[in-house]
Amino acid sequence: MTKLPGQSIRSSTTGRPIMVLLDALGKRWTLRVIWELNRNGSSSFRELQTQCEDVSPTSLNQRLKDLRELGLVELGAHGYMLTDQGRSLSKLLLPLDKWATNWASSFSDDDQRR
Repeated sequence: MTKLPGQSIRSSTTGRPIMVLLDALGKRWTLRVIWELNRNGSSSFRELQTQCEDVSPTSLNQRLKDLRELGLVELGAHGYMLTDQGRSLSKLLLPLDKWATNWASSFSDDDQRR
């Protein structure tokens, strides 16, 4: 069962929306599914499985179920796609991706070999 704001989660008993969101985003494959749907607009289950480097059908099914229950993904005539809320979230993730890329470039080659 997907936890929603107001429900306690594994890392917080308060159910604060940010904690519930971070818990959901921290689950394996969740961010990748959001990323691919943002990039491609919509995708069938098989397309998403390929885009996510052959994630297991069970894992992908669970992530899509979770994301649908959270109101971030919907199943339409052309496959899975982000909802308005999902697109809004993905726009917020883009600056974080840019920050992470800049942050990663701050490490020298020697640092990355350790």
